[in-house]
Amino acid sequence: MAIFEVSEYKNRLKKIKERMDKAGIQVLLATHPANLNYVTGYDGWSFYVHQGGLVFIDREEPIWFGREQDRNGARITTWLKEENIYGYQDDYVQSLTKHPMDYMSDILKNLGYEKAQIGVEMDNYYFTPRALNSIKDNLPNVKIIDANRLIPLVRQVKSNQEIEYMKMASRIVEKTMETAIDAIDQGVREGDAAAEVYKAQISGTKDFTGDYTAIAPIMPSAERTSTAHLTWTDRKYKMGDVVLLELAGSKHKYHAPLSRTLFIGDPSDELIEIAKVVVNGLNQTLAFIEPGITCEEVEEKWRKSIASSKVVKESRVGYSYGLNYPPDWGEHTASLRPGDKTILKPNMTFHFMPGIWLDKFGFENSEPFFITENGCETFVDFPRKLFIK
Repeated sequence: MAIFEVSEYKNRLKKIKERMDKAGIQVLLATHPANLNYVTGYDGWSFYVHQGGLVFIDREEPIWFGREQDRNGARITTWLKEENIYGYQDDYVQSLTKHPMDYMSDILKNLGYEKAQIGVEMDNYYFTPRALNSIKDNLPNVKIIDANRLIPLVRQVKSNQEIEYMKMASRIVEKTMETAIDAIDQGVREGDAAAEVYKAQISGTKDFTGDYTAIAPIMPSAERTSTAHLTWTDRKYKMGDVVLLELAGSKHKYHAPLSRTLFIGDPSDELIEIAKVVVNGLNQTLAFIEPGITCEEVEEKWRKSIASSKVVKESRVGYSYGLNYPPDWGEHTASLRPGDKTILKPNMTFHFMPGIWLDKFGFENSEPFFITENGCETFVDFPRKLFIK
């Protein structure tokens, strides 16, 4: 059973078809699992094989296609009628002679779309060169159009129900971050602290459980905090360790990411000053954000807020996020960086992430937020500071 009213899915399709029409696309192939979920409601750990959704400019419902053994999963989780759920046999799976996109092409042939203009997601993790070649070989008369950002651009503006799921995810990440900080101490193995984090993410709150997150817990310590995306090791935490925590809560695959920094012992004056500058800049920038400004204006405000300090942040300071699957909770659309002129609109959601990584250590303190009619509101209620044990 889909987790939204059918009317919401139909409203999404209306917006998607408007973009398809402008791009001259008659059939849209959605292969990214978040986009497939968005149009059909499908939610299963089956994205290790080829699957997808077909949105037609002139048909009311999309088509879900995937592995035959996952077809019941589509019956359970989507809002689609039986005739719009297709399953291919197992001899298509990881075969050297057949490919699931051969099967998808047969669907289009049978429905009379063998000469259509087809939009495909050319730059996502789940659409391979072989998948593209299969379409070209089986449908030589179609015109292929890159539609990689078409659905994600619609997904940028969330419905009120989507915002509610993200708020639920926020309650989970609050508990998860508190659990992580409580678990970490000198003598504790990093992996044991990570295990407590996973437990907190899945157990959720007393009212609802959580889902797996699109990114594994990022929680390096000591010198490993000098870079952005390391996890845990066998080592035990020691006095003098910096620990970075980039964690998330997830409900129905809607995320709430959050970063904080913990120090075991007495932090250096340098780390204390960096924490002060970053948190102050974060607070100033959040107070500045409102609908109508652009992503690059947000980044500019951040840059000006730290201009009198020694802190330098060369990479983007945030990005849009929401519904997603491994390996990333970001939507791959808007970024808070120079040159991004995306205009902020109510119910857009962003992860403001001014991570600082130096030669020997790092500092992170982030906030997920959504745009309101008059400004922005943060999802999470958790102290913005350097935590010290």
